[in-house]
Amino acid sequence: MAGPILITGAGTGFGKEVALRLAAAGHEVIAGVEIIAQVGPLRAEARERGAELRVEKLDVTDPGDREHAWSWEAEVLLNNAGVSEGGATADIPEERLRRQFEVNVFGPVLLTRGIARRMAARRSGRIVFMSSVAGLTTDPFTGAYSASKHAVEAFADALDQELAEFGVTVATINPGPFLTGFNDTMFETWKEWRDDPAERLFDYAGLAFPHEQYDPEPVYERTVRVLLGEDDRYRHVLPEEMAAQVREQADGQWERRLNDGRRPALVQKAYEIRPGTAVQS
Repeated sequence: MAGPILITGAGTGFGKEVALRLAAAGHEVIAGVEIIAQVGPLRAEARERGAELRVEKLDVTDPGDREHAWSWEAEVLLNNAGVSEGGATADIPEERLRRQFEVNVFGPVLLTRGIARRMAARRSGRIVFMSSVAGLTTDPFTGAYSASKHAVEAFADALDQELAEFGVTVATINPGPFLTGFNDTMFETWKEWRDDPAERLFDYAGLAFPHEQYDPEPVYERTVRVLLGEDDRYRHVLPEEMAAQVREQADGQWERRLNDGRRPALVQKAYEIRPGTAVQS
């Protein structure tokens, strides 16, 4: 591999573990973190794991940070940075909705534009988007997050077609519900809203992420393989056993009818499930 692997959002979650694993295996990795306070702890964790990891401050919504990152000449880019805003579409405050798209869509796409041009000039490179099953389907109370990931899917698809003749490949990782804390905190963002709770359609204190969640190991393993070019598929739905369900749900939209006025099963499940419920093996 001629140049480094740049991973955004590497201060936590999937990005952090993937960056540490790749660095520990001897690969040149640049771990981009959102805030400067994350730099020191990640460097320390890398040392504890015997990994040489370059950690840089990279807020994808910051134009200066993006321009700085273009000069790193990444051979592989993993767009992993992201946030999740839970809540009904009619309730989410405007500024929170806009923030969802700034972090998940506009920031990563603008970062990718500069890097993609350099890859195209070199006639080599790989761009991977940490998308989501939510980019292919939609659940209640996740409309903002799902919409942002649907947008990511569109940009990734377009880039794959546009960059092919320049020797650049594009792929997506589409995790389902994994137990990293990300999904559960999505249903706690309402605590930061600056609105009138009396005007909300729902009482979010009684709602939780409406799915049992899996161990995240398959995401780490598959993402590493995709970044290293060991897997040549474009899309990767994880866990793999969810792929048929996702296809069925997407295909079902063609025959979908108007709702019948009753509460959907997933809305009801959001009231009944406990946060952090794991899939029973």
